[in-house]
Amino acid sequence: MSGGQAWQGNVRARLYERIRERGYDSLTAFAEARPAVPLYLLAEELGRDDVAAVQVLSGLLAEAEQHKRVTRFVRDVLVRELAESLPDGWPAVLDDANRVEVAMALGTWTAYTPETHKQRVKRAGNALLATPPPPGWRPRGPDDELLLTLLPDEEV
Repeated sequence: MSGGQAWQGNVRARLYERIRERGYDSLTAFAEARPAVPLYLLAEELGRDDVAAVQVLSGLLAEAEQHKRVTRFVRDVLVRELAESLPDGWPAVLDDANRVEVAMALGTWTAYTPETHKQRVKRAGNALLATPPPPGWRPRGPDDELLLTLLPDEEV
């Protein structure tokens, strides 16, 4: 993305126009058709020069709030962050380099989490660090069994 074009004009209208052009009626449906794809790649697909990842994130959150599916949204964001930071899955050993990648993924996840879910996300992140998943674990979507255990579908 270049020159701040993502912030020109009616961002929401542009985003939903791009979604409809691709045959979807919601940003959530578009994203669900691309599980575990990082947010920045979703944004690039919608408009390399005029759609930003944060706009996709914001739109997904708005739809999740509207449909009372914020916990699922939060899990989905983790899946996308892990896919970006740990493309080969959870590391077998948390050496310094891997610890940085895991910390970046969990930190970004926490930063992108709405305030209503921050404490639950912090507990889930701590649980992943205290009892790491099997080496190579890479959730394919927000309904991953381990993620559902860490963050069950209960709205707060």
